[in-house]
Amino acid sequence: MISAGDFRNGVTLEIEGNIYQIVEFQHVKPGKGAAFVRTKLKNIINGGVVERTFRPTEKFPAARIDRVDMQYLYADGDLYNFMDTNTYEQVALNKEIVGDALKFVKENETVKVCSYNGSVFSVEAPLFVELEITDTEPGFKGDTATGATKPATVETGAQINVPLFVNQGDKVKIDTRTGEYLSRA
Repeated sequence: MISAGDFRNGVTLEIEGNIYQIVEFQHVKPGKGAAFVRTKLKNIINGGVVERTFRPTEKFPAARIDRVDMQYLYADGDLYNFMDTNTYEQVALNKEIVGDALKFVKENETVKVCSYNGSVFSVEAPLFVELEITDTEPGFKGDTATGATKPATVETGAQINVPLFVNQGDKVKIDTRTGEYLSRA
């Protein structure tokens, strides 16, 4: 059991028969009245986000989420195929479950497949990936204004903004959570 006073980002709980993950939380101590915890919760099954407040003494059971490392094999229409690297068991997941998680993931890379009671609800990409720039405008000499960026396409087809000095064919490191350029690889 997890009390509302112990909430942290990323904690998964069962509330009223639904499974929620804490996206944001804030302990509020008003000048008058009792303290409370304001939260933003994401329903991990349907993806909906709700805001709720709790008394710090309320307790909820923790939900056991299984995160299994799987290799992304290939996409076949609206189905994405993954293989458990330990058991070699293959799983096909539809586009609604995968969402934008594979935007920066190449075939044969390892991802985490998240499930609750055997039903898969999401796919988590690695936090950082290295991809090659396949298309971007050439940078101009002397174009060194601070923070200036240009659009670029990486080898998975995703669009990102990169600094002006990055050229086609360069390998770059990308944060998959935000889709931001971090550095050249």
